[in-house]
Amino acid sequence: MDLLLFRRECGRLRLFAPGHRPPHLDSRVSRIQGTYYLATGLWPLIHRRSFEAVSGRKHDFWLAQTVGVITAAVGLSLVSRGSGGVGSPQTTALALGTAAGFAVIDLTYGVRRQISAIYLVDALAQAAMIATHARRSPARSETNTSRPV
Repeated sequence: MDLLLFRRECGRLRLFAPGHRPPHLDSRVSRIQGTYYLATGLWPLIHRRSFEAVSGRKHDFWLAQTVGVITAAVGLSLVSRGSGGVGSPQTTALALGTAAGFAVIDLTYGVRRQISAIYLVDALAQAAMIATHARRSPARSETNTSRPV
């Protein structure tokens, strides 16, 4: 259920219709998701021992590092979107696709216990990011992000 959102602008309140969120909320979501991806992506590159202590021993650590580099690159893209205001539909697709892909892998192999249970916690984080993005109206255009009522 969408709620009406209020935002103080130039000393007065504006009312936003359901499905039309102020642009600063979209950029905040991107910054949070991007920061999470930057941190988790850089972690195996910076400190292998702590990474493996939490996520489990890796036989091919180069693969964890490769995924880490890609994850950090996606994170950097999302953080830059967040700091620059409203992003493109392509950046939103990148954010949603990345979160969905990680969630599916985390759940598939976490439930089978082929990877550490900590990945099930990550699946919850990914689901939260997807849900936050999904609150946006699919019909909303990227150029008309804050249609006041």
